[in-house]
Parts: sequence; C-alpha cells; structure tokens
Amino acid sequence: MKIQKVALIGAGAVGSYFVSGLAGKPEIDFTLIAEGERKKRLSEGLRINGQLYMPPVRTPEEAGCADLVLIAVKYAAVREAAALASGLVAENTIVLSLLNGIDSEEIVGEYIGKEHIMLSLMRIQSTRTGRECRFDPDATAGLFFGEPETGEETERERAVEELFDGTGIRCTRVADMRGEMWNKFAGNIASNLPQAMVGAGYGAYRDSEHVAWMRRRLNEEVHAVAGAMGIVIPKMSEKAARNWKGVDKAARFSTLQDLDAGRHTEVDMFLGVLIRLAKEHDVPVPYSEFAYHMIKALEEKNDGLFDYA
Repeated sequence: MKIQKVALIGAGAVGSYFVSGLAGKPEIDFTLIAEGERKKRLSEGLRINGQLYMPPVRTPEEAGCADLVLIAVKYAAVREAAALASGLVAENTIVLSLLNGIDSEEIVGEYIGKEHIMLSLMRIQSTRTGRECRFDPDATAGLFFGEPETGEETERERAVEELFDGTGIRCTRVADMRGEMWNKFAGNIASNLPQAMVGAGYGAYRDSEHVAWMRRRLNEEVHAVAGAMGIVIPKMSEKAARNWKGVDKAARFSTLQDLDAGRHTEVDMFLGVLIRLAKEHDVPVPYSEFAYHMIKALEEKNDGLFDYA
C-alpha cells in the first residue's frame, strides 16, 4: 500500500503543520479541500512561519478520492468537515481526525464508515495571528497515530510512516492509541481549562497553589471516568514531563487563546464529552461541571451578554 494522494480539510493552527510539510512535494498529490468563500480565501495562499504557501484548493468533486484524508478543523465544524470527507473516500482511504478530544473519530465515522478511521492526535503548540500561523518545528512532537485495536504494525500504519518520511513532519506510531488519546484528553482538561478560567499564563500552575489545586481536581475526575470505562491512561513519559517543565510561564493554551480573541472555545469537546460519559457511568464530576459552566459564562461575557452599562 502506498499513499500518494493526500487531502487536507482545515488549514488553521494544526493543518498548517501539514501544509508546510507536504505542499510543493512533487511526489505527493496534495490538496486543500474547501467550498465557497473559504475556497476563495484559501486560494490566496497561507502564511506559515513567515513563508507564503500556495497549495491547490479544490472542492471534493474537483479533487476526487484520496489515499489519505486529514481533518484539522475546530470541533464546531467537525460534522461539516466529515460531510466533505465523505466525497473523498474510496475503498482503501485512510482518514485521520486530528482534533483534540476523544469523540471526533466517532462523529466522522458516522459519515464515512468506521473502517476508514485510524486514531490520531497532534502534539503541537501553534498560534494563529490574523492569517498567519506560527510554530516551532524543533519543539513540535507532531503526529501520533495508530489503529483502533492494539496489535502488531499494520500495512496502513507503515504507509503513513512512509508518506511522512523526509517531509519534515514528525510522526510516531502508538500501539495503544486509545490510551494515548485519553492521556492527552486529561492533559488538555487539567492544563488548558484552569488557566482559561483565571486568564493567566502557564506559570499560574507553578506560582499559585489555588490554580494547581484546580488542575489536580480536574485531572482526578478524568481518570475516574476513564477507570469506570475500563481505560488505562498511561503515565506521562519522562520526556513529556520534561517538556511540560520547559513550557514558558506566559504560554496561553488554546482555550485561553480563544477567549482572548473573543471566540467560542472547544469546552464542549473537552468537558461536555467528559460530563456526558460521567453520567453514563455514574461518576460524579463536580469540578468539571463547575469549570464547564464557568467557561461557558466567559464566552457569554465575550458575546456581550453582560454589557449592562
């Protein structure tokens, strides 16, 4: 099996990583997928780390079926992206949903068939300012991927590794991807959301016992829900622990970036899903419920709901 034709839906903070690695590679037929006004806007090019990229932009009908489809949109747009992806899927197409969280694969699978899904996640700290995305290639761990069921390396997994070899895109096959996804899910909830509630950089976890306390409580609740579902969240590796220690005190993760920019967050993808699963398995998650409603209230504040003056 060889992957030669790649389609990307979503060219934001995560998608730009793949644009920078795949665009302009003559041996790879790479295209962005978009329709309407979005297609027109993307056709003007993407600025990534100061460089302008001009990958082709096509509708699903223009692009035809792909060997690999990458979905890198915000959670609110996942169903729209899945509908676009349905026009790109042939019998052997692999689909990677690169969203945070743990349920986008299930949503995408409703549109394209679960047999096409390979589990994946991204480890990248990127920022988008206006129409430019920036990330540090040397500090980016990149793509982590694997089959839904654990086992020996498959032909599909080898094909993904071979595709990205030599592109500058880092990828790592993980045997237990479901556990790895829950590991990141826990990290996102525990380290992304408390700082968003207080509006402070990552250093708040080191400098405030109160912010650190919120982080621990949320982390404990994620592990409790995972345990009730029979999922073992692997311990953080020494390398990952070192990376966390090296995070700049001023770092503002995605939820706080969204609030700073006046955008709605992806809290439904994080705590909305966790609270639903907790109810299904009769696990109390009071701190998660509070954090969910707090961030929703901050979104309402950004929307001007409390502009009473």
